Amino acid sequence: MLFLALSGIFSVIRAADVIVTDFGAKADGHTMNTAAIQKAIDDCHGKGGGRVIFPKGDYLTGTVEFRDNIKLYFEEGARLLGSTDIGDYRNVDPFTEGLGIDVGWALLVAVDRKNIGIEGRGIIDGQGSALKAAHILKDTRPEGQRWGRRPFLLRVVRCDNVIVKDISLNYAGAWTSHYFQSRNIEIENVKIRSTGVAHNDGIGIDGCQDVNISNCDVVSGDDALVFKTTSSKMACKNITVRKMRLKSSQAGIKIGTESMAGFEDIDIRDCYIYETRNGGIKLLSVDGAPIKNITIADVKMNDVRTPILLRLGSRLNVFRKGQDQQQTTGYFENVILKNITAVSADSTQLKAATGILMTGVPEHQLSGVTLENIWIELPGGGAADEVMANVPEAIKEYPEIKTFGPVIPSYGLWARHVKDIRIKGLQFVLRSNDLRPALFLQDATNMAVTDAVIPATKNAASAIHIKQSANITLEGWTVYGNMRSLVVADAASKSQIYLKKNKLPGGQNLFE
Repeated sequence: MLFLALSGIFSVIRAADVIVTDFGAKADGHTMNTAAIQKAIDDCHGKGGGRVIFPKGDYLTGTVEFRDNIKLYFEEGARLLGSTDIGDYRNVDPFTEGLGIDVGWALLVAVDRKNIGIEGRGIIDGQGSALKAAHILKDTRPEGQRWGRRPFLLRVVRCDNVIVKDISLNYAGAWTSHYFQSRNIEIENVKIRSTGVAHNDGIGIDGCQDVNISNCDVVSGDDALVFKTTSSKMACKNITVRKMRLKSSQAGIKIGTESMAGFEDIDIRDCYIYETRNGGIKLLSVDGAPIKNITIADVKMNDVRTPILLRLGSRLNVFRKGQDQQQTTGYFENVILKNITAVSADSTQLKAATGILMTGVPEHQLSGVTLENIWIELPGGGAADEVMANVPEAIKEYPEIKTFGPVIPSYGLWARHVKDIRIKGLQFVLRSNDLRPALFLQDATNMAVTDAVIPATKNAASAIHIKQSANITLEGWTVYGNMRSLVVADAASKSQIYLKKNKLPGGQNLFE
């Protein structure tokens, strides 16, 4: 014990600051500094660890690896520039992502390290657009195949005790930051501006545990904040997220693009999502993951395409070939979305916008979900015959909103293959008339929707359309407008629908 205590003191005493320019790094934006930066890191590690400092200036580099007990510190005005030559990058931990592309190359990479970090008011810039322009001159494959060769900005693999704070991460060649099977992660006050090429995810948490993310501002070309499990061996677990600004050409918050291991005990609150082009909040289990004990609360969304998607599917992909095996279909349990407001974009991925899509598959109903205090404004414009749309099952397909389009048979909530769903305090607002029902339920069991407010529409057939469903409770609704009936239901469902204390416009039928 005495030896261990003295060793700890010695490590603290030996912690050192080293400056990259002392090892030959040139801050001119042109000199290739990979070897000099790596030498500074290795020297600092040899002294027991400490800070590797980047003074003001531009430092061009290829792949650089962390060692234990190393923090990269960027002074204000310091900028680390990724090389635009694809040959300057290495892949220390290869894997296959959700579209089946081999990936893993990176600018900054840490594999099996502990006590590492990036701090300071500087910038790490991957020069993604220039990198792509140079890359496609040499690689003639289709873009869908070659993009994976381009590097991530930051990769953290099987590490413990990681801090990323105050830094700006800009313009990655692919994903901006990817944390895989790591523990004790703090991501705070990080600014991300990563657009210009495809697959620019902002913050990617992949099978990590004990993670705190707060006060980050993300503008990304792909998902802004995304949780993945590309391996079945470690769940995303014990994660808190607070006070995020998220803008994306894809989703604001997504769980489960790759979803082999579980997503458990995740609490996300106080976020603002805006101008997303492919979804606000998406929760997806398609490769076997349980999604349980998830709370997403106090979220405001503005100008988003399709605010909410919940999907249980059976794609069942394996992403680390030879290291993993196929899983069975997953499930949802104790998933809560509450205190959420959303204003839909005028144009969405669908022919006419829908606020919430919720679907399982025929053999596996999506269950265990609570929605509470949800307010969504939508553009309207849906046609009466769209209620008859045949929505694809897409059991094994990549889980995207367009997969179920182009027509969804309701403007508010569409739910299919679901059970044990509780919804309380649901309100929709329409900017123009919509002839589809507010709710469409198909193969729904044990579902209660209470305290809903349905806006006035002209000449709509119903507020609710129900097919092949049982034990449906609709209570405390306030319905405006002159639709012909409150509910249109097939004969099998009608006897299983329970209406209680609903306020309806005069002259309206209950059932058709």
